[in-house]
Amino acid sequence: MSQATDTTVTTPNPTAITSAGIPDLLYGEAETELRAAVRSLFTGRCGWPEVLARTETAQTYDTGLWRVLAADLGCAGLLIPESSGGAGASYREAAVVAEETGRAVAPVPFLGSAVVATAALLAAGDDDLLAAMAAGSTTVALGVPFPAPPGARPQPTVRLTPGESGYRLTGTVAAVADALPADVLLVPADGVPYGLYAVTADAAGVSVSPAVSLDMTRQLADLTLTGAPARRIASGEAADRAVAAALAAGAAMLASEQLGLAERCLEMTVAHAKERRQFGRQIGSFQALKHRAADLWVGVTQARAVARYAAACLAAEHPDSPVAVALAKAACSDIAVRAAQECLQLHGGIGFTWEHPTHLYLKRAKSSSIGFGTADRHRASLAGLVNLPEGAL
Repeated sequence: MSQATDTTVTTPNPTAITSAGIPDLLYGEAETELRAAVRSLFTGRCGWPEVLARTETAQTYDTGLWRVLAADLGCAGLLIPESSGGAGASYREAAVVAEETGRAVAPVPFLGSAVVATAALLAAGDDDLLAAMAAGSTTVALGVPFPAPPGARPQPTVRLTPGESGYRLTGTVAAVADALPADVLLVPADGVPYGLYAVTADAAGVSVSPAVSLDMTRQLADLTLTGAPARRIASGEAADRAVAAALAAGAAMLASEQLGLAERCLEMTVAHAKERRQFGRQIGSFQALKHRAADLWVGVTQARAVARYAAACLAAEHPDSPVAVALAKAACSDIAVRAAQECLQLHGGIGFTWEHPTHLYLKRAKSSSIGFGTADRHRASLAGLVNLPEGAL
């Protein structure tokens, strides 16, 4: 076992604000140590050959790796308060783990369980599930379509049905991220009133079917409920707040994941340019390729700034959070796709082969660009948030 599994998460200061009242974007000591631990784990157990091999199996998620990340490293409970058995950390630390999962295109449900579902449960105040998640024994997913953006309630496709006792749900939800390894599903449902319900994945009347996905390192699933027993987590406005918090957190942390992916693609591209020779020279010495690499580096650097700002705003509950999240998701979606495309093109013929990892990054970048709202959707949202006239962005 890697020495990373012996690392514990130290409680940071989640409200780090500069003297000017702006969230601090620098990585702290705890974040740096956490990054080293997670990267060590992924280096030892999540190399791209292992990831590629797993995409061709029926078990596309690496549940063993997730157990180590969730329980041994404590990453499942980063956002959960210490009173519920969690680390009592913040979105700043969660963003660091998200960056590393993007770098490794790791097939683990960190985003869906440790971020999205956790944010929903924190907003709803469900301590029982939070304690089980913090221990790493329970994985939870939010039953909404992966493309659902923050800022608007997803249209429920599940409804309450009459039952002799308790609540029962009937309906379908398509394209749910991180549902396949989940033990519990949080499902928004129409009823009197509208509510958020917890459904056990192996209960009678629950079917979670794998969907053929562009990105098999985060395979989507279709959820079908037929009179499935459920427990109400929140109702009415409280349910709305829980789902809204989950989608906002998902968009922000997915932006950090895209940042990590883009950075890794840039590193791979530069390393190849230093080694590949044509016409007796390293291709990295060609001016045109230097310009492309430099432009990509600028884009990644800008993406880091906006991703860190979104994470810091969420951690500090800053009033600029909606703007920061929309800006981060729009910018990071674009740079992740561009970095993966440049990586593929500048690797030449080898970059197009199945035996090279580039396609894993390109697929993750393309699928992530749709997750929790497209870049265009977030730019349109951003225009409204900052009172720009229609068509200004």
